[in-house]
Amino acid sequence: MKIKRFVLASRPGNDREPVAENFRLEEADLAEDLSDGQVLVQTLYLSVDPYLRCLMNEDTGADYFQPWQIGEVIVSGGIGVVELSRSSNLTVGDIVTSIVWPWQTKCIFSGDSLKKLDPSLVDGHLSHFLGAVGLTGLTSLLGIKEKGHVTTGANQTMVVSGAAGACGLLAGQIGRLFGCSHVVGICGTNEKCAILTSEFGFDDALNYKEPGLADKLKACCPGGVDVYFDNVGGEISDIVISQMKKNSHIILCGQISQYNKDVPYPPPLIPQTESTLKEQNITRERFLVLNYADQFEAATLQLRELVRSGKLKVKETVVHGIENTAGAFLSMMKGGNIGKQIVEVSGQ
Repeated sequence: MKIKRFVLASRPGNDREPVAENFRLEEADLAEDLSDGQVLVQTLYLSVDPYLRCLMNEDTGADYFQPWQIGEVIVSGGIGVVELSRSSNLTVGDIVTSIVWPWQTKCIFSGDSLKKLDPSLVDGHLSHFLGAVGLTGLTSLLGIKEKGHVTTGANQTMVVSGAAGACGLLAGQIGRLFGCSHVVGICGTNEKCAILTSEFGFDDALNYKEPGLADKLKACCPGGVDVYFDNVGGEISDIVISQMKKNSHIILCGQISQYNKDVPYPPPLIPQTESTLKEQNITRERFLVLNYADQFEAATLQLRELVRSGKLKVKETVVHGIENTAGAFLSMMKGGNIGKQIVEVSGQ
């Protein structure tokens, strides 16, 4: 059968922004004969996320990520529906997911490599399994739980960078639900700032592209910052860290401002910021959600209930069609999304 797929055409280079020419959409043949244990799956949704930029380099900078190979199909998180099955674990119509899903319209998997999903957990909103009730939500919730040291009634202030992105939008809300009394978001447009405060419960939102971020942050957080959910790194994080209290905590979720640079992960800090961490005894430990797999089941149920009750609001930026997957990734890397960036490859 004929399928469409994206392969990596070239690498952008460690210190360059990715461009459309790095990706190639092509038509290919997919064998229709399944071996024992295999399933044929139609792709429904694909996830594009900032960390994928690291996979475009020959060296991802992290031992838990394998780089994409030139000429080979690109992979990320995905969801699909089983069309044919020779697996004893899966039947036709089952909804399945994987964190290594090829960017192609149909795929053949080993049934054992897929996780079966229950659509009723998300009231049929299957894309939520890639976002608020998937690894994105788990990253926000478990990151705050394990590294944020949020205490109800302690009058803590949380700052979230990349606050209108997939993790940031959830993290600000979860910080509030866990007990933070003041939540400030940092993002890149006035439209996003308005959405954070009007729809998602942030007390303040600051546009980092406008001058005076340090002074504006100080005005929003006159007593200093207790918890920093860091999605971006770089100069923004230097400013936030300079205003953090003694014995405060950083949740090191992502460093999107550094992903186009040839630096290790987590990227090194400037000397002044390093000094602040030591002088103020600020914890800054890398957070990798995959290290907390034993908590996934309970945390997923918690996220489901928060979404279902309306306490955790979900927003997605959705593009349609496999041919727009690379464009969705490039847009997301420049801040073109609000909430989780999703590609709907085919509807049910």
